[in-house]
Amino acid sequence: MIDRRALLASTVALAACGSGEAAVVPVDRPVRPLKSIAPFPVGTACMTGQLSDQVWFRLVSEHFSQLTPEWEMKMEYILQGDGSLKFDAPDRIAYFARDLGLRLFGHALIWYAQDHPWFRALTGDRARFAAEYDHYIAEVAGRWRSQVVGWDVVNEPVSEDGRGLRDCVWSQGLGGVDAYILRAFEQAKLAAPDAVLFLNDYNLENNPVKGATYLRLVERLLKAGAPITGLGTQSHLDIDIPAGQTAAFMRELAQFGLPIHVAELDASLRDDGRLPDLRPRRQRIERQTARVAELAEAFMALPRAQQFAFTVWGVRDTDHWLRRGNKDDGQDSPLLFDAAGRANPMFHAVADAFGG
Repeated sequence: MIDRRALLASTVALAACGSGEAAVVPVDRPVRPLKSIAPFPVGTACMTGQLSDQVWFRLVSEHFSQLTPEWEMKMEYILQGDGSLKFDAPDRIAYFARDLGLRLFGHALIWYAQDHPWFRALTGDRARFAAEYDHYIAEVAGRWRSQVVGWDVVNEPVSEDGRGLRDCVWSQGLGGVDAYILRAFEQAKLAAPDAVLFLNDYNLENNPVKGATYLRLVERLLKAGAPITGLGTQSHLDIDIPAGQTAAFMRELAQFGLPIHVAELDASLRDDGRLPDLRPRRQRIERQTARVAELAEAFMALPRAQQFAFTVWGVRDTDHWLRRGNKDDGQDSPLLFDAAGRANPMFHAVADAFGG
């Protein structure tokens, strides 16, 4: 029998060697299509500018069974300054997913960061604000109601430090944090009755305080009758979180019995603005693959009915938001494939977990 962990260790060693540590050397291992070995949908994020990229298209066709629009289904794209709605880009993604036989996941209806001037101007008129809020959700969630399998109804409601909930234009306009979240789910249920409705947030594995606040929020909203039917953990993993922390949070999340979506997986090798990371690249990749393997194994351990989907926040390293424009120093490797479409060590960590 092949020792999976030993095989992964050899993969990391090969990936980190070479003439310089800035590059990730492709590993000579079989690459099986992820969607063929996972017993649940495997997703990735997309933007319309990627749909005609031949390498991207090949990788998506081979490995993925679900698409999430990265930002073109968000309010910042759809809602115009005069209150009208623009659907050209998300419609194009929806058509692409349909033609390729991929599931379509909706992201996101209400997000604290979408502080749109149209709604900001209405905060003094609660009745008008509520009517426009309801209208926006109805129009957007209802547009693809026969295609979208799930929605991030409310995105990132927990504060950065995890000690409370975010005050935002939505809580100000509707009279409180719980009020805007509850209303969003009620309206989404009316607009898309067959979709799984998710409360989605990040750093839940990384920060136990934030994870606990999220779990308490879910419990409170469910008791209030919110039609939350799915739980989303973005899983932007910190490679230096303690071993076992991710699996422990997944077990806590599973106690609600609801479908779980690993919604935006990536694992940056960067120091995230902290002191310069002087560790050898090989050591950082080892940490990365261990944390990603733990997440994938914890997801595999869920009851099948709770495995909604496992989504990676991009296909190739160069598709990731950290590798765009002046953010790119050419060294980060947060995703499953490198710029040329070759499998990174992180790919094999996921594939090995899925393959048992």
